[in-house]
Amino acid sequence: MSAAEIPVSEWKRKDLLGLEELSAEEIILILETADSFREVLERPIKKVPALRGKTIANLFFEPSTRTQVSFDLAAKRLNADTASVAARSSSLLKGETLLDTALNIEAMKVDAVVVRHGSAGVPHLLAKNLSASVINAGDGCHEHPTQALLDIFTMRQRFGSLAGLRVAILGDIAHSRVARSNIWGLTKLGARVTVVGPPTLIPPGIEEMGVDLSYDVDEVLARVDVVNVLRIQRERQEGNLLPSLREYRMLYGLTLERMARVPENLVVMHPGPVNRGVELDPAVADGPWSVILDQVTNGVAVRMAVLFLLMGEQTREGMRVSGEVL
Repeated sequence: MSAAEIPVSEWKRKDLLGLEELSAEEIILILETADSFREVLERPIKKVPALRGKTIANLFFEPSTRTQVSFDLAAKRLNADTASVAARSSSLLKGETLLDTALNIEAMKVDAVVVRHGSAGVPHLLAKNLSASVINAGDGCHEHPTQALLDIFTMRQRFGSLAGLRVAILGDIAHSRVARSNIWGLTKLGARVTVVGPPTLIPPGIEEMGVDLSYDVDEVLARVDVVNVLRIQRERQEGNLLPSLREYRMLYGLTLERMARVPENLVVMHPGPVNRGVELDPAVADGPWSVILDQVTNGVAVRMAVLFLLMGEQTREGMRVSGEVL
């Protein structure tokens, strides 16, 4: 799709809150739009004027490196202006409500708000009360749609069609918004998903989302094409859900010894940040199986696509992303 026109008129949503609410066609539209922006990132000058004059506010109330920088770069690659707000430097510390903070920022004439928050539902609250577009950059244990989109984009880049692709999601499923968004997106595109991890980190009824469940990591790795390894989220856990990180590594970590027994073409992914020596041995994270850095690069293209689809149609309907029009 390197020279195709982006059919932005097909995108009707003001916000991107999660993949649960998107159709397969909408997900594919985002991925195909990201294809063109991925090509832009390979140019000597990695900028296009698609969102010139637009302003995007990044409201990150949880620590973030990849997601925050990726959204900031995506906006700047599209020639948009950005403003960033962190909880530690906001008026929330003075007693202002989150909604009032967002409304005041919108009053400064921003066009979109990217929000990351530890409480599920915050992006939905803002979307109901703001005229600006709202993009969920992760809310509690609910969803992280752009992370899943970049994961799916990376799989599609490697394998082509997602139909019939065998994907394992390994680790802390219970606390993972990445897992939920990946499940919604992958199953809608026809992938066969298996979740695997310790019983204490698997939420009850997960099979109702259309996935298989296993507690045997070696059996699963022997039959899948991709394993997306989740971080052990110690900051979200309550109680002693794991005896020790050492035991977790022994039973579920991707060690060199374990990787010696898997198909040699297995693709290893991780949303980051990686707990090296826990979920992944360093030699695995940096080894031939890993596409982790590809995920990071693809994240900029995917977020460019999301920003463009939410706002670009207002000024450049049907524009050619990869041609000389930009």
